[in-house]
Formats: sequence, C-alpha cells, structure tokens
Amino acid sequence: MGISKVGVLGAGQMGSGIAQVSLVSGLQVLLSDVSEAVLARSRAGIGKGLDILVRKEKMTAQEKEKAFSGLQTTTDPADFASCDLVVEAATEREELKLSLFRKLDEMVPAGRILATNTSSISITKIAAATKRPAHVIGMHFMNPVPLMKLVEVIPGLQTSAETFETTMAFARTLGKEPVPSKDFPGFIANRILMPMINEAVYALMEGVGEAADIDAIMKMGANHPMGPLALADLIGLDTCLEVMNVLQQGLGDSKYRPCPLLRKHVDAGYLGKKTGRGFYTYEKG
Repeated sequence: MGISKVGVLGAGQMGSGIAQVSLVSGLQVLLSDVSEAVLARSRAGIGKGLDILVRKEKMTAQEKEKAFSGLQTTTDPADFASCDLVVEAATEREELKLSLFRKLDEMVPAGRILATNTSSISITKIAAATKRPAHVIGMHFMNPVPLMKLVEVIPGLQTSAETFETTMAFARTLGKEPVPSKDFPGFIANRILMPMINEAVYALMEGVGEAADIDAIMKMGANHPMGPLALADLIGLDTCLEVMNVLQQGLGDSKYRPCPLLRKHVDAGYLGKKTGRGFYTYEKG
C-alpha cells in the first residue's frame, strides 16, 4: 500500500516531530488536536524546525515552503478518513489510547494502518479495541523526533505481516532506522531505559548525589550524551511515571516500583522542560 498522506493525532512535542519529518519526506500531513491554540503552537514549532534545516543548508527555502504547504490541521479527527496511515501521539495513558483507537477505527476506512506512538502500552490490547487488529501496530519514535534515527516497530499478536512490512518501509521513508521489538511491557527501549532513570531518581532521593553530579557521572563514565535526570525532564516526568507503572503492572516485579520522589514531582506538576521545572529548572518560552 502506498502512503502519500499521513494523519497525526496529537500536536504535542512528539506529534509535531512526527509531522515535521513526514513533511520533510515529501508527504502530505493532517495534524489533529482538540484545540486550535495547540495546533497553532505546533504549526509555529514545525515552521521553526524547518527554518533550522534551511539555516543548516539541509534544505532550500523553496523546499521548506513546499514541505510546509503540505501541512493541514484540524480539530475534527473525522478528517482522517482521507489519510493512508494515521499515527496516534497522545498522552501515555492506556484508557485514553483505547478510546482514541475506538474512534479512529470508526473514522478511518477499513484496511488502512493505525499506528500508535506508545512507549510502553500493549499493542495487542490497543489493537483489540478495534475491528481491524491486523492493521494496528506500534511506532515508537524517539524524542526529539527530527534528530533521533530510531523507530521501534512493535507488532501486536494480531498484526499482519503486510502491516509490519509496510510500517517498516514507511519509517525508512521518513529517514529513520526501524528496529523491531516484541510486544512486551516497555518493549526494548523503555524496558532498559526507564528503570535506569528510575534508579537515578532513587539515587537523588537517597542523597547519593546531586542531580547535576548524577548526570555528570553517567555522561562521562558511561558515555551517555545526556544524563538520566536531564533526559527524564526532556521526556516528561509524567510519561516516565506512566511507563514505570506499566512495567510494574505488566511484569509484576518490585524492581519496577516507581520512585516516590518521581511520584512527588508529578503530583506537584513538576513535569520537566514542558512545565519549566522537573529535576532542573528551565526558562519558559
């Protein structure tokens, strides 16, 4: 199946990034969210992202204008009926994603692929909420999407081989390097990454080190480009907590217990860069 128009449900950081790389790849994009204000911010952010590519001479001003002209926005997900493939990039909450996929199943013609950018939730369970489980798959993009090459591709138990191959090819069209993972809690990336972040939060809570020192040790000692606490702030502490909850519930092992300090930050609304405060403070705007 050829893909020329992509729907993206959710115009936050991840959805905007997915939309941008799709536009750069020459695809038409329909970006949807519940608010015109959110869509306007996303559109402005995508424009700035494309401007950066022009400044870095990775595309011309004319190519930028052509790509940007392929972006449409809507607050009505029913408009996704015109899309060849839809990627859901909403908040990492299971009930929300199940609800969205039930709606997408009604709005998008049968046989078209519905992908989810979930970083931990069962693809098999999401697929079972639809009447097209063979055409549902996970596409876990990394943050920030325009810079990170990896896309973790996760077929559910019901996902067809054709859907899997089409999705792998689509990821390559976006200039990404797709790598498959089996459908287990956290898949591969977050099964390994989130417990490390959680352990770094424990180290902070227990006074083993200050946030900057913990991050510096992991950057210099483990050659990580970013320390685990700064990375948690970038990802969003609410997302980190949701993933740890999925790991604990899905695998039933106490080693996945979310750190109480992580819960406390989320309860306080200190979610990281997007709120201006997490384990570090940030200037807003």
